[in-house]
Amino acid sequence: MTATVSDFVIDRLQDWGVGRVFGYPGDGIGDLDGALGRAERAGTGVSYVRPTHEEVSSLMATAHAKFTGEVGVCIATSSPGGFHLLNGLYDAKMDNQPVVAIVGQQPTTSLGTFVQQESNLERAFADVAVYVQTVVAPAQAQAVIDTAFRTARLRLGPAVVILPHDVQAMKMPDMASPRPSVARSSAVAPSMSITPPPEEIARAAEIINSGAKVTFLVGHGAAGATAEILEAASLVGAGIITALRGKQVVPSDVPHHTQQLGLLGSLPSVKQMKDCDTLVLLGTNFPYSEYLPRSGQARAVQIDLKPEHMGLRYPTELDLWGDVRSTLAALIPHLDRTDDLSWQNTAADNMVEWEAEMTAQAMVTYEDGVNPRRVFHELNKRLPAQAIVTADAGSTADWYGHHIRLRDGMTGDLSGRLATMLGAMPYATAAKFAFPERTVVCTIGDGAFQMLGMNELITIKKYLESWGDDPRFIVIVLHNDDLTQVSWEMRTQDANPLWSTAQDVESVDYAGWAELLGFAAWRVRSDDDVEPALDAAFATRGVTLIDAYTSKNTPPLPPHISAEFAKNTGIALLKGDPAEPGVLTASAQALLVEGVERAKQKLHLGQDEDPD
Repeated sequence: MTATVSDFVIDRLQDWGVGRVFGYPGDGIGDLDGALGRAERAGTGVSYVRPTHEEVSSLMATAHAKFTGEVGVCIATSSPGGFHLLNGLYDAKMDNQPVVAIVGQQPTTSLGTFVQQESNLERAFADVAVYVQTVVAPAQAQAVIDTAFRTARLRLGPAVVILPHDVQAMKMPDMASPRPSVARSSAVAPSMSITPPPEEIARAAEIINSGAKVTFLVGHGAAGATAEILEAASLVGAGIITALRGKQVVPSDVPHHTQQLGLLGSLPSVKQMKDCDTLVLLGTNFPYSEYLPRSGQARAVQIDLKPEHMGLRYPTELDLWGDVRSTLAALIPHLDRTDDLSWQNTAADNMVEWEAEMTAQAMVTYEDGVNPRRVFHELNKRLPAQAIVTADAGSTADWYGHHIRLRDGMTGDLSGRLATMLGAMPYATAAKFAFPERTVVCTIGDGAFQMLGMNELITIKKYLESWGDDPRFIVIVLHNDDLTQVSWEMRTQDANPLWSTAQDVESVDYAGWAELLGFAAWRVRSDDDVEPALDAAFATRGVTLIDAYTSKNTPPLPPHISAEFAKNTGIALLKGDPAEPGVLTASAQALLVEGVERAKQKLHLGQDEDPD
C-alpha cells in the first residue's frame, strides 16, 4: 500500500520517540485519524488517548512533557478543535514545555473561500507557538515535522503543524534523492547540555564564594539537577527555596530547604530573602519580584535556558545561558567549601518551627466545614513512595504549597504561570498514563471539577484497564460551593466583598457521580472523617473519589500579612460580605494559631524582635 503523508507523519512521530498522543477526532483531521486507526490495528502505531474534550488533550500533552521530559503531542481537527487546544498550548508556553500540536485544516483548494470551519490557523496560533507552519505539499512534511519537534525542544514551547485535509491523503514521495527546493531533515533531538564559557563559570564562582548568606532559588527548569544543587549548596552553606513548580527538584527532607516563597510559601523563605547577601536563581522565572531581596542587597547570578527570563525579576550581576545541571557541574569545582554553616542551620531551625505552625493550622476546626488544611496535612503523611500529586489553580494550590512535602522520588505539578483552572485532572490522568505503576493523587476544587474534571472521570473509566495491576488513582474534591480562591482574592487584593451571583458553585453529589461510574467514593463531612477516608483510598486498588465538604472561610494566610492584605480584607467585610461572620471567626482562629506558634518560635530562638 502506498504510504500517504498521514502514514509518514505517524512513522515520524515514532522516530522522534513518541509513544502516546492525546487527541480528539474530526473531519478536518480525518485522514490522519484513519491512518492512526490502521496503524493501531496493525500493531505498529502510537498509543492514542481520546479524552472528553480537545482542551483536555492539550493539557494532557503539556502534563506529559512536564512529568516525562519528553515532547507531548496533541491532535485535533480544524478550527473548532484547534481553538480548543489553545488553553493547554498556552500552559505549555508559559511553563516552558515542549509540545507539538497537529491540527487539521480545510483542503488547500478551498482556503480563502470562506468555506465551513476555515480559519487562518497560522495567525490564530502565531502568539502561542514557537513554530507554526502549514504543510501545503507532501515533500514539505518531513522538514516541517522535524522542525516542529526540534524547535519545541530547543525553545521550550509548543509548536503547531497544520495539515490540510487533502494533503493528509496525498502520496508521500521518496525523500532519499536531492531535489530543488525540497529540504531533507533528520529526526534527531538537539542537545540541551549547554555550558557557559570557563571565564563566566569562574566569575560566577567568585560571586558565590564571596557570600556569607547564600540562597538558591530553584525552579522546575532545574529538573534533573538535584544532585548538583545539593552538592553546591553543601559546599557554600546555602539555604534552598523552591518555586511552586520546583518542589519536586529538591526533596522535602533536606533540612535547609524552606519550601516555597510568596503567598503560597513559608516564613523561613521570607526570612532568607530578607537577609541573604547572595542569590542564585536556578531554572526559575519566579514572577513575584516583590518577594525577592531589595535591589542592591544581594549579589545575584542566574542560570537558565531561556535568555529572555534572565535579569528580569531581580537585577542580576551575571546571567549564565545554560542548563542548570551541566552548568553547576562545571561550577562546583570552583566553589570553596565553607565551615560556617550558621546560615544554613538557621534556615533549617526556622523550617522546624514553620512545620509546627502548619501542623497547628491543620488542627483548627471550623464551624462551616472540614478544615481543608487537615485534608492536605493527612494526605501528606500517607503519600507512598513515588507518588504523583497534582493541584489545581485555586485554593488547592495554597494547601499544596503549605502542606505537601515531596520526598525523594515523588513528583508534583500544576499549571504554573498560566494558572489555568481544571488542569489538575488532565495532569493527573496524563501522569497515570505515563507511570501506571505509581499512585496518582489529584487535588481539585469543586469549581474546577465542574469545568471539565467531572467529565474526565469518564476518560478514566474508559482507560482504567490499561493501567495494569495497580490502577490506584485518588481524586480529592474540596467541596465548599464557592470559587474560594476568587473570593479571597477579591477581599485581599481589591477590597471587594464576596459576590455570590458570580462565585457560588452549585452543590453536586460528587461522590454519587463517582459511584455511578463504578468507582469507590467517600463523603468527608467532619475532620474526624479525613483519616479513615484517606486510609481507605490508599488501600483501594482502583479509583477513589473523596468528596470533602470543606470550609470556604479558611483563610489562605500568607507567611507575612501585609498592611494592604489586612486593610483590604477589613474593607471588604465592611462592604457587606455575605460570609462576614464565618470569615471573621475563621480568620481569628487562624491568626490566633499563627500568633501562638510564632511566639513559641520567638522564645525558642531567643529573639528580641518580631520574627516577621
